[in-house]
Amino acid sequence: MVGGVIQQVLRKKLQSQAAATPVLSLLNAKKFHEDAGPAGMKSLRAFALLGAGISGLLGFATVASADEAEHGLAVANYPWPHSGILSSYDHASIRRGHQVYQQVCASCHSMSLISYRDLVGVAYTEEETKAMAAEIEVADGPNDEGEMFTRPGKLSDRFPSPYANEAAARFANGGAYPPDLSLITKARHNGQNYVFALLTGYHDPPAGVAIREGLHYNPYFPGGAIAMPKMLIDGAVEYEDGTPATEAQMGKDVVTFLSWAAEPEMEERKLMGFKWIFVLSLALLQAAYYRRLRWSVLKSRKLVLDVVN
Repeated sequence: MVGGVIQQVLRKKLQSQAAATPVLSLLNAKKFHEDAGPAGMKSLRAFALLGAGISGLLGFATVASADEAEHGLAVANYPWPHSGILSSYDHASIRRGHQVYQQVCASCHSMSLISYRDLVGVAYTEEETKAMAAEIEVADGPNDEGEMFTRPGKLSDRFPSPYANEAAARFANGGAYPPDLSLITKARHNGQNYVFALLTGYHDPPAGVAIREGLHYNPYFPGGAIAMPKMLIDGAVEYEDGTPATEAQMGKDVVTFLSWAAEPEMEERKLMGFKWIFVLSLALLQAAYYRRLRWSVLKSRKLVLDVVN
């Protein structure tokens, strides 16, 4: 009972002090303004604007840091040779990129939407592609006896998957699921630049950043920790054409190959667009000439108004 009375008395005292504090603050501020005069007011406004600016910069830096941690470090825009309006793919780079995919990426990542016949005329001849497809074994069937069988690959077969299903892929990679690379440059924001930065952006974690065992630090990956280790190492692939297999060269070639895989019709689409622009330009010139021809009589005629008759 006594404790309750004491609590009520303390609560009333605190409330009275809280109510009196704003009044005292206003009186003190008014007195300060009267004593300071116009010069003091200008200084006060300047300090207020400076404080607001510093607060805004700190808030922006905090938001930028949080966004970087969530979405990864912003990537640079690289001058890809096929990104121009009338530019085409570097087919030698596509071939080298396919070689990098086969020897480095295919052990974990699938490309389930690409068939061997898609490579004919793009990076390989038909004979080379048939020999490449024959190196794999494809489950087919059933045969006349109702049993499944294996056969050598054909041009119509798609690239083989390294794992039978998603559960097997996660088990082999510590719970991480390697994504399919058929449309990876379209499935990621700023896809080509992001994939290149991710492949070449592995570093040691900075001071104060702890990376869990089994993960690797990459600032371009959301969260900064990725299960895939650094795969592109200088000399990891021996190119058929003798091009030096540096890390940047392999990254550029494999991104070019993945860009082609995600958009194999790009060259044909650009060529068709150029043809349509040319035809429509001729139609526009013809329409402009016809308009000038038809309206020239009306625009050049002279009207005479006879007000007397």
